[in-house]
Amino acid sequence: MEPKSFQLNDVVEMKKPHPCGVNRWKIIRMGMDIRIKCQGCDHSIMLPRREFSKKMKKVLESSEE
Repeated sequence: MEPKSFQLNDVVEMKKPHPCGVNRWKIIRMGMDIRIKCQGCDHSIMLPRREFSKKMKKVLESSEE
């Protein structure tokens, strides 16, 4: 299994949708923890990198820098 690649400002899909019903999240901070922001209601959460990697399904939009 290849490691999932993601970077800052990517829009990702998680395995479970947010309670607001949207399953699009934007990565707004990266480090030991990763902060993601819901594209539906603008709620943001911070997850440890390992937990984020487990819960992320795929990258929907890649930010080309």
